[in-house]
Amino acid sequence: MKRRIIMSMFAGATLLASTLLGAGPAHSARAAASPPHPAEAPAEFGTDWHDPVTAVPPVAEPTGRSCRVTLAEAQFRDFTPYRGTYTPPQGCGDRWSKVVLRLDGKVKGRQFDRLGHVHVGGVEIFRTSTPQPSPDGIEWSVEKDVTRYSDTFRDSQDVEMLIGNVVDDTYTGIIDVKVTLTFYAGRPAATPDQVLTLTDQSTLTTPRNSERIVAEVYATGSGGGCEEYWYLTVPDPAPYSCRTAGGPYREVQVEVDDQLAGIAAPFPTVWTGGWSNPFLWYVVPGPRAFDVKPIEYDLTPFAGILNDGRPHRVEVSVVGVPEGQSGWSAPVNVLVWQDAKSAHVGGRLTTHRPTSLTDSSAYTPGAEHRVDTEGGHGLTVAGYVDTSHGRVTTTVSRSLVNTSTHRWTDGENVDALDATWTDDESVTVDGRGPDRVTRTQRTYTMDGTTTLGAGDRLRTVLTLGDRAAVTESRGDRRTAWSRLDDTYTGDATYTVNVPRDQRHAVGTTSERYRIRGSAGCYDRSLVSVQGVLTADRRGC
Repeated sequence: MKRRIIMSMFAGATLLASTLLGAGPAHSARAAASPPHPAEAPAEFGTDWHDPVTAVPPVAEPTGRSCRVTLAEAQFRDFTPYRGTYTPPQGCGDRWSKVVLRLDGKVKGRQFDRLGHVHVGGVEIFRTSTPQPSPDGIEWSVEKDVTRYSDTFRDSQDVEMLIGNVVDDTYTGIIDVKVTLTFYAGRPAATPDQVLTLTDQSTLTTPRNSERIVAEVYATGSGGGCEEYWYLTVPDPAPYSCRTAGGPYREVQVEVDDQLAGIAAPFPTVWTGGWSNPFLWYVVPGPRAFDVKPIEYDLTPFAGILNDGRPHRVEVSVVGVPEGQSGWSAPVNVLVWQDAKSAHVGGRLTTHRPTSLTDSSAYTPGAEHRVDTEGGHGLTVAGYVDTSHGRVTTTVSRSLVNTSTHRWTDGENVDALDATWTDDESVTVDGRGPDRVTRTQRTYTMDGTTTLGAGDRLRTVLTLGDRAAVTESRGDRRTAWSRLDDTYTGDATYTVNVPRDQRHAVGTTSERYRIRGSAGCYDRSLVSVQGVLTADRRGC
């Protein structure tokens, strides 16, 4: 079963060099300062802990002239969005080598994790979630390379930012943030000619001379309810607190005029209150929690259909979400590259070959309940465009597989999940010269157990993995490659159903972010114990 998503803006082509040391990744989150030497950990968590930090490398800053613009500055107490106006920078031209977004935030007291976004001219350029604060207060920062949205930044635009929040006598944390854009002059980066959004929530009209079209979808299961933890849901017959008709298999689909155009596995983001244990996330968040990466779909095979100058229907749906159920948002940007020497680029969709979608969740009752899930899907599409530099054929093949085993006892005093998602994609471009092929193999893993034991002591042990292998080739020659492994591990225990100062919490969390490839390597490891950063090691 799948549910149509209303692509509300209120709710997330891999370049190898951009993820390696020397070119910068998509994002970075880090504390204001890291200790030069390992710190000594206390016996348990206190009222203050180290500012949130991740092992992800910072965005590399080009040398030369730069200009900074404040995009938003606000304190979020409720669900009232910040609204302002963006004005392009003066003194750095209108073609930039890089544009970097930076969010600086602070919060103190008591507060849940909250989901937020930033829109410029209706384009979602950033989606994030917030850390949960200490009573004494925390500060954090996030960076993201947003160069791909340069077309949006060339003109004055409306700005909207929202981090929906609730402040009352219990939840006292006001989220105070500032968002800036830094523009670097120099040799202009190769960026899309236009960045489009959907009108009337699902309508797209592309320029008639579009030669490459990529949709990005900021898909998140969030906002409370079971879809925030969709990977733990079970089919209806099973006695568990989060049930859906078909179980936990989720797949984010894009359709063009009611024809399946793209499939993808959603990343299983664990927010900073996840797995019933905030002590896992106070210092080291899970992968992608502070910077939700959009899913990308190469829609170039459909350019011959989209380039007729008429509006077309583009819709996003999530397989596995019951009809009418809330819990997912999926705003869409469409990146377009145009043929400057053609008024109209014609073409045709030549191949459309989906495989049968499999989605099976088998429940086994007993003293230990168990649900085994197997799901998968495949899609191959191909099409050509007749450009001023000849006919170019693009073939996109994508294959998804999800397996998981979910075990729990009566009352859910023991609750365990072991799950793996794979999302393999190849994009082949056949034009002048040898074929250009980009192969991406994505693997996401989650292996965790929560146990509620004697004395109401709740313990969570969890490992998360975000891995990707990317290879670019031209003909028989490999031209670029990278291997990413971002692994988080956590083990935290505290007493539930007592005031905050009686929880006697202990916890060790770590992250190791490794990436190597043709552009270089980066290796950083972090360890925190009872909220103190005890290790910060760099390799390569």
